[in-house]
Amino acid sequence: MRPHLFRTGSLIFLSCCALNANAAPEPKPVLSVDIGYLGYRPDPGPLLSNVIPEPEDAGLSGAELAIADSNSTGRFLKHSYALNSVTAETPEQLQNEARQLHEQGVRLFVVNAPATSLEALAAAMPDSLLINAGSPTDELRTSRCLGNVLHTLPSRSMLADALGQFLAVRRWNRWLLISGPTEEDQAYAEAIKRAAKRFGHKIIEEKPWTFDNDQRRTAQADMPLFTQGGEYDVVVVADERGDFGEYVPYHTWLPRPVVGTQGLIPTGWHKTVETYGAAQLQKRFEAHANRWMNDRDFAAWIGVRSLATAITKLGAIDADAIRQVSLSETLPVDGFKGRKLTFRPWNGQLRQPIPLVHPRGLVSNSPQEGFLHPTSELDTLGFDRPESQCRLSEAK
Repeated sequence: MRPHLFRTGSLIFLSCCALNANAAPEPKPVLSVDIGYLGYRPDPGPLLSNVIPEPEDAGLSGAELAIADSNSTGRFLKHSYALNSVTAETPEQLQNEARQLHEQGVRLFVVNAPATSLEALAAAMPDSLLINAGSPTDELRTSRCLGNVLHTLPSRSMLADALGQFLAVRRWNRWLLISGPTEEDQAYAEAIKRAAKRFGHKIIEEKPWTFDNDQRRTAQADMPLFTQGGEYDVVVVADERGDFGEYVPYHTWLPRPVVGTQGLIPTGWHKTVETYGAAQLQKRFEAHANRWMNDRDFAAWIGVRSLATAITKLGAIDADAIRQVSLSETLPVDGFKGRKLTFRPWNGQLRQPIPLVHPRGLVSNSPQEGFLHPTSELDTLGFDRPESQCRLSEAK
């Protein structure tokens, strides 16, 4: 080895080490964004079927992934995002935890909770912006309008309309409707009835489910007799808890498809959604949560991403400004659904296509081709402006 070359290389190496040692630390973020996640799901009680339970972290894992995604893009703008998560056992605990976050200065929240809890939170924190990622209640989009709430979870009417359009295309117009006894089942059934009237279907009969026996043992005997009746093209099930609906397919009196909350299901998100870059989102989520992404995960994910998109445009954390720009329809959000998604200015509902799936496959996406609208075909799903009393964009 040539000594002078060794000495020269050593000097260069030492100089580099000195420069690294004296290098300034990475600059602190210009904007630090704290987002609260508030989760509360009531205990559904004992079920008659061996239904696969919803994951305990449903919604929360979607929000966590969205924070990671927002930090990946935000670091170029020196924006930093953090999630303050609360999973409560009771509505009272949820309110108390939310109050504490509010006192700490948090003004942006993603809420995965029933409508009553969401309304209480909105009233208690009027200077905050809440993203509803947990309640499909139609009244929140029609009559019980919440001025500081945006909705990323599809409403029941959006799901029912997505199904109604698909069945209209297939000309399966005669429906047998089976509805469960819970308040949620009845709300889903009402949305189904509205969709039937809207798209020219006929409900030949509605049968309430009143059995309390174990369908694991008696479905083969009971269900064919229960589904006897007139000539129907399809059986529509309204059973959100999964109490009996899992036993309807292949047990009907007539050999007919089953749709609704079981069978062919309209939903906000599903593992089988893979086009338009969705497969990459699915892979990132599975690596993060070790399970499939569901509709509440997606609602929480896109809720956080919509907040980050607005903050990027505004360069500021202001709940009212974020609300206004979100309702202005000038800020599309990428949701991996083939279209740029925007919030409806009258009720704050995120417009979005609805996948129609069975447990292992994607069948279709609504809105279906041929269902037109003066401004957006996505507004053929759910309550349109004339059908809603809400006028959020006009509220001060």
